[in-house]
Amino acid sequence: MENQSAKNDGIINWINESVFFRLCVIGVLTLILLIPSFLVQDLIQERQNRQEEVIKEISDKWSGSQLVQGPVMVLPYKKQNIYILPDALNISSQVNPEVLHRGIFDAVVYSASMQVSGKFSLLELKKSGIDPDQIQWDKVKVVIGLSDLKGLKNNPIIKLADQPYQVEPDFTSLKLFNHNLVILPNLSKGRNTALPFSFDLDLKGSTALNFLHLGKSTLVKVEGKWSNPSFTGRYLPEDRQISKAGFSANWKLPFYNRPFPQQWMAEQTIINTVIGGAEKDLPPSIETAVNPDKQTNDAYFGVNFKLPVDQYQKTMRSAKYSILVVLLTFLSLFFTELLYKRKVHLLQYVLIGAAMVIYYTLLLAFSEQVGFNMAYVIASIATVALVSSFITVLLKDKKPALIFGGILSIFYTFIYVIIQLQDLALLFGSVGLFVTVAVLMYLSTRIDWSKER
Repeated sequence: MENQSAKNDGIINWINESVFFRLCVIGVLTLILLIPSFLVQDLIQERQNRQEEVIKEISDKWSGSQLVQGPVMVLPYKKQNIYILPDALNISSQVNPEVLHRGIFDAVVYSASMQVSGKFSLLELKKSGIDPDQIQWDKVKVVIGLSDLKGLKNNPIIKLADQPYQVEPDFTSLKLFNHNLVILPNLSKGRNTALPFSFDLDLKGSTALNFLHLGKSTLVKVEGKWSNPSFTGRYLPEDRQISKAGFSANWKLPFYNRPFPQQWMAEQTIINTVIGGAEKDLPPSIETAVNPDKQTNDAYFGVNFKLPVDQYQKTMRSAKYSILVVLLTFLSLFFTELLYKRKVHLLQYVLIGAAMVIYYTLLLAFSEQVGFNMAYVIASIATVALVSSFITVLLKDKKPALIFGGILSIFYTFIYVIIQLQDLALLFGSVGLFVTVAVLMYLSTRIDWSKER
């Protein structure tokens, strides 16, 4: 019995004093802390989804993102339609973005004043074999499209060959765009399609303003008081200027890089089928070009009005480093134990780990109120002060607590710098981790591992 009792006491002492056992427990504890870390990331995602819902609600009441499409001339011909695109399409737009607030969430909306002008192409007869006598010139349509008609602030008037026409919505089976606005000029007298056009648009929208590359030559100029524009779509502006006061961007696009022809014929029902998503008779490029729901980069371009700071994205990136911060913190505390020959109970490791996880909820909560940068400072100072004070009481010595607080501050500064960087994030992170491992290797050489504590 005495031998068994001595054996049990030996096992207990080994468990209490073994460095290897404590390292294994610390590793297991670090893995367990992954669970609340993932829960925090789910919370961040939930708040981000809520922000997107609010933006969607605001956009639904104000107006959604706008894609300006057209104009396209449609000539009824036998049982088909002839579609003619502009020879020249010139658009000048002045945009006034603003930020709307709902509670703690923000959404970017804008008002745009737009002047559109150009000239349609001459009808090609020889190559296509079109008989002009069979065209229903009195039923010609000129069609423009917008993503969200709710954003129209005026009733547009299109001038075709200097003749004004009132625009009206199109409710026929022809669905060239999702939301069609048409004029019905009677071209029976001139039987000519090479006509100049012009019209003005006053629009409301949110998040993005895009255009469709329809002209044989497309010139677009966009100016606005927004210091953080993002240029989207297939084509980047040929010239752009961005400052704190605003931006100006110019696109000059020839038809060579346009993904569809200047003129084509198709049955009306086939056009509707293509818009619906099937690929019949028309090239796939036609489908992706005229259908805004496809959201491809084949033919549209424009500006996305991004908020300068996305605190949820940065907070999520910070939270993804949580396991690294916890592990390095535990290792630093473990080496502090060995170097100063003071023991920290495993329960106290758990409490420190809990503080490291709660740090990210603090970061999330404060970032919604004061922005990410200030929130990062507040959460980091609070956590470093809490853990350092805790270590001071545990070890009854201010020196190791100050050293540990400095190490923890370096970790948080390191993570912050990585988050701010983009192209150099991988390089900086890799070098930082290499230096951290080198320091830990150096500290391990100062410990006599042959002795059990």
